[in-house]
Amino acid sequence: MLEVTINRKSYADRGGRPHVALAGLELCAAPGEFVCVVGPSGCGKSTLLNAVGGLDHDVDGRMRIGAPGASHETGFMFQDPRLMPWLTVLDNVLLVGGQSPEARERAINLLRAMELGDVMHAYPGRLSGGMQRRVALARAFVIEPAVLLMDEPFVSLDVPTANRLRGMLVELWQRCRSTVLFVTHDLREALSLADRVCFLSPAPGHVVLELPVDLPRPRSPEDSNVAQLYARLLAEHPEILAGLADGGAGKEQ
Repeated sequence: MLEVTINRKSYADRGGRPHVALAGLELCAAPGEFVCVVGPSGCGKSTLLNAVGGLDHDVDGRMRIGAPGASHETGFMFQDPRLMPWLTVLDNVLLVGGQSPEARERAINLLRAMELGDVMHAYPGRLSGGMQRRVALARAFVIEPAVLLMDEPFVSLDVPTANRLRGMLVELWQRCRSTVLFVTHDLREALSLADRVCFLSPAPGHVVLELPVDLPRPRSPEDSNVAQLYARLLAEHPEILAGLADGGAGKEQ
């Protein structure tokens, strides 16, 4: 499970002026729940993930991750793959997963599930952008995290590649049942992935709407039922969704 309360998160902008990124934010996710966070640019989505993931401790608030006595491992997948170019694909995954025989077996099985078995001993520079994202996805799941934090991981990918990765993500999530907190600016992507979507206000960001998504799986952003729900949301909550833009544009293969 995941429980987040942020009373206030501020930092100095480029001009040295204080900027309040998040205030009065409360968010929770049940064990194994897939929650997407959407909101306009600059509303504090990435700031939220950094706070939850422990990358930013200068936050007035509290975080509770995992059930008492359970694993508190947290995985993170960023907007870019962040692979070490001097390590092979397999070694990039083992860098997070550890060097035990069990971790190695998990890493190899994940890379094969990502259809990367033929390149696990290659270096990242040989891989396309989409393949590098698949390595990053395997690395995120290799520790079998209690909570997986994802910061627009499929941004800049072309539509077929992004949809393929979304399908792989959902398949891994359904096997591992990690609690997922997935940040995106693309509402259609959120509706195609989430059990529940949390909408943030403009900065200082806080949750202004929560939407359970009960559409049948599998889904894709192009599905007609996703399009119908998207249109209904735009009609019912234009003031909340005015700052959202469609994603999915990109060139990488």
